Amino acid sequence: MRWSELVEEVRERGEYPTTKEAERITKIVLSTLGGHLIGPAKADLVKRLPAEAATVIGEQVPVIKPLTGAEFVDSVAARIGGATPATARWDVSSVLSAVGDAAGDELTERIIRLLPPGYALLFGRVQLAA
Repeated sequence: MRWSELVEEVRERGEYPTTKEAERITKIVLSTLGGHLIGPAKADLVKRLPAEAATVIGEQVPVIKPLTGAEFVDSVAARIGGATPATARWDVSSVLSAVGDAAGDELTERIIRLLPPGYALLFGRVQLAA
């Protein structure tokens, strides 16, 4: 997958009016996600994504306290001018569902298991209670 294909997928899923807007949202969400991934899961994800996405994710320093899914959405909302929690949830889901499809089911499920609760739906997956 090329960067332009990932951005176009996000643009279609998020129904963004321009590629530029989809690219901006994609970079914001990926940079926020990058700090929440560590170890082999992060390494495997960057291998499956376009170089631009891999760079955005790979350059992020791990966070000290990972955010729940809801906190993650709030964090993204704070970085997007004029975003509400609802619009940020839409943005995050548009990007993470495209990333999840590019990563494949096995890796996406592994990433979801490593993250705090609340990320499965953001990736377009169902998270069943243990």
